[in-house]
Amino acid sequence: MNDSRVLTRSDVLVLGGGLMGTTAAFFLRTQHGRSVTLLERELVGRQASGTNFGNVRRQGRDLVQIPLANRARAVWGRVRELLGEDLEFVPYGHLRVCYTHEQAAVLERHARDVKPLGLDLELFSAEQLRRRWGIFSPGVVAGSLSARDGHANPRIAGPAFARAAQRAGAQVIEHAEVVHVERDGSGFTVHTAVGGRYRAEQLLVCCGAWSNRIASLFGEAVPMEARGPQMGVTEPLPYAVAPSIGVSTPIETESLYFRQIRRGNIVFGGGLKGPALADEICAYVKPDNTLRQLRELRRLVPAFANVQLIRVWSGIEGYTDDWTPVMGPSATTPGVCYAFGFSGEGFAISPGVGEVMAELMARGSTSTPIDAFSVQRFAAKKLQAA
Repeated sequence: MNDSRVLTRSDVLVLGGGLMGTTAAFFLRTQHGRSVTLLERELVGRQASGTNFGNVRRQGRDLVQIPLANRARAVWGRVRELLGEDLEFVPYGHLRVCYTHEQAAVLERHARDVKPLGLDLELFSAEQLRRRWGIFSPGVVAGSLSARDGHANPRIAGPAFARAAQRAGAQVIEHAEVVHVERDGSGFTVHTAVGGRYRAEQLLVCCGAWSNRIASLFGEAVPMEARGPQMGVTEPLPYAVAPSIGVSTPIETESLYFRQIRRGNIVFGGGLKGPALADEICAYVKPDNTLRQLRELRRLVPAFANVQLIRVWSGIEGYTDDWTPVMGPSATTPGVCYAFGFSGEGFAISPGVGEVMAELMARGSTSTPIDAFSVQRFAAKKLQAA
């Protein structure tokens, strides 16, 4: 337990020990030499960062996210070199398939739009999919492959970045829930529930679904809600599917994604979200959602008709009302920056987010465009509504 009489000082205080916080802390230390203290209310990587699907994908994102996703993919490609640890990242590709010709046209248009942004996608007809993979049902009519993307293990990623940040000199303090933040002319003092006091000139808020409580202290409340991903894993099957695979569809209940790990298990998710109670730190898997996912899994790949389910889980993710993240400096309080609200799509881009936020806080600007993610957009919407 921290002694309340001790005031720990650093250049940057990072609030939140998910992947946004741990990657930012790592890059602040290793690339910019800033002293960093990271405060996590529970355990590092406990919520959204550790309970998601593990996709490392760029395709299918809003175009404004592609430069950030490209930057993240570059980090994923050298993560073993950076951390000295294996996050089980495999660049086996990310494949999106669809059931209608209307959606096939959407895939084609997306491929055209992202090419100038540095992402090359390969389009497949139903026959080409059959020849290449041979697993899909006759209802699948087209697909799009991002060949250099892949998947990693979310359960080990956050803790690995935290350990690497610590080895580089950062302080990572778990079980340190923030209860009060004070600001004066020279910085911020943060008080934790266990009595610790921490001071820094800059504050990075990346507390996931709990970030809005801190942002509200600076007059920047963000319309958000907590939701729970519905995840499951099957018994091991003979290893046969390398890429991550997802269904591209405007129908939420039809949405599905899966990947096969080397041990043979099929990890899957998608579709309707489950209930998540941020205040109680609790999320649930709804049986109806799992049954629907299994039906969609068998619809997509008939060979999965008799596969046995062995485990389900959920976590707590923060969704903004426009499903667009909040990244960048506060509009009201110099020294405060935000990185939250990734709406179920944060894992893949987290190393890019951390690198960008470290660059922004150390240099005052970043080479990757993030203006579309500014917290100011919510204040502008309120003015328009008024």
